[in-house]
Amino acid sequence: MALTTNTQSNSNGVANMAVGKIVTDAGAAADTTIALGFVPRVVRFYNVTDRIIDEWLEGMAAFSSIHHIAAGTITLEATNGISVNAGPGSAGSFTVKAATILASKTFAWEAYA
Repeated sequence: MALTTNTQSNSNGVANMAVGKIVTDAGAAADTTIALGFVPRVVRFYNVTDRIIDEWLEGMAAFSSIHHIAAGTITLEATNGISVNAGPGSAGSFTVKAATILASKTFAWEAYA
C-alpha cells in the first residue's frame, strides 16, 4: 500500500485546549461561533441530550464532521457539521451550523491544537 496523501501538523510545545458547555432555549436554532484564541486541529461537539457526537479533524472540509449517533451509526456529515475559522478577523474560532445546535438541548464541546 502506498500513501497518495499524507498531511500532518505538529504543535510546538504544549497544545492549546478549551472545553465548554452550551444550553439552548426553545428559540429558533442559529449558527453559533465559539471564540477560542487559537486555531484548533480537532473539535468535538457533543449533544448531551440526544447522545450525538460531531467531530471535525484538521484537513476536513468546512461544515463537515464525523457524525456519531446513540444507536452506533457513524456517517460523514457534509453540510451541517463544524467549520474552523482560521482567516483574518475570525482566527481562533469554530462555527457549528444551526442544524447541529438544536433548540432545547445541552451541549458540551472540546477543541485543541
